[in-house]
Amino acid sequence: MTTTFAELGLNEQILAGVDALGFTTPTPVQEQAIPVVLTGRDIVASAQTGTGKTAAFALPALQLVADAKGKGPHALVVTPTRELAAQIEKVVSVVCEKTGQRAVIVMGGTKFDRQIKELERGCDLLVATPGRLIDLMEHNHVSLAQVKVLVLDEADRMLDMGFWPSVRRIMHALPAKHQTLLFSATIPPSIKSTIDALLTDPATVEIARVGETADTVEEHLCPVTQGQKTELLRALLDTGGAAGEKPERVLVFCRTKHRVDDVSKTLKNAGVRVDVMHADRPQKARERALERFRDGKIQVLVATDVMSRGIDVSGIDAVVNFDVPMDPEDYVHRIGRTGRAGATGHAYTFVAPDEISPLREIEYFTKKLVPVWDLDGFSYDAGRIVPQEGRPTKRSTRTMFAGSRGRGRGFGGGRYGRHY
Repeated sequence: MTTTFAELGLNEQILAGVDALGFTTPTPVQEQAIPVVLTGRDIVASAQTGTGKTAAFALPALQLVADAKGKGPHALVVTPTRELAAQIEKVVSVVCEKTGQRAVIVMGGTKFDRQIKELERGCDLLVATPGRLIDLMEHNHVSLAQVKVLVLDEADRMLDMGFWPSVRRIMHALPAKHQTLLFSATIPPSIKSTIDALLTDPATVEIARVGETADTVEEHLCPVTQGQKTELLRALLDTGGAAGEKPERVLVFCRTKHRVDDVSKTLKNAGVRVDVMHADRPQKARERALERFRDGKIQVLVATDVMSRGIDVSGIDAVVNFDVPMDPEDYVHRIGRTGRAGATGHAYTFVAPDEISPLREIEYFTKKLVPVWDLDGFSYDAGRIVPQEGRPTKRSTRTMFAGSRGRGRGFGGGRYGRHY
């Protein structure tokens, strides 16, 4: 029997917002998380990308602070990227029109003065990126003393070493008594001790196990040398790869900003409609690139890992990991950009000989092998390393370099072989 939003405990004003958003049936994470949040309990919720996590925390949070008095903010959502902040704004702004509440978004790359004026008017819900929020706090433009509900979006990234100092400062500015909601596609064991220190007897909502990838994404491992990666990418764009037809939207992830610019330049010189997204790009340029990609005006968007959690575009035909991500969780977030809303997507991971180790970390993390796939008709260099079938998905205690490469055996005691 299908559950309705009304059965989750949402009030009439919030339900009007749900209708305005065009939502009909709760997703699993919404169905399980919303009633728990409404009880006032802390929560840790993990669900794959594209499963409606934003509404799962935004709807109950707005309801919980509906009767709050004072200038606010009364609910605070902290998220790692500007693009994610903009996505959250799209949801909360629609709901707030129906509830009569105010939501303010503060993030880097936009005018400081305008955000100050918005905060001076007061707000029920504040959505912020950490750096900009701390800037506003340091200049006494915002107080978190009235926050009742804190949401850490993309919690695995917010609690890692990069963001943790900023998040800790923000949390120290909150009232001692507040409700904390952690939402992410992945909740790795490495942040468990931090979660235990931050939350009080949290409920756990786990729609997908740690490391699980969406079953709507067909994964392909493409062994190749570093020197042939760009050539293979162009061939994929021309042939359509495993899908068999030329893709309209392809998202390419690279490890560094410099690499993004180089790949983009090469594709542009080859006549490909391409744009880039990385942290050094002005916010307006990032927004324009994303809009052009969404509207189909460019075929390829090349981005860094930091952008992998902020690109919410329907109809992405393929994701290409031009570089193997160093963080296994980033792999899950990257490929989760395709295969959304029930559609089938393709994810290609280009693995060079010097990237075998991070590939194996991904396979240990996801507990499954990425199937080897070769593009028909493509002439591969002899120097590539092709992983052998049947390699384990559980970390071995044997020495990493057992075996002999001289006998045609690669890393990991014969698990990888040079196939010519």
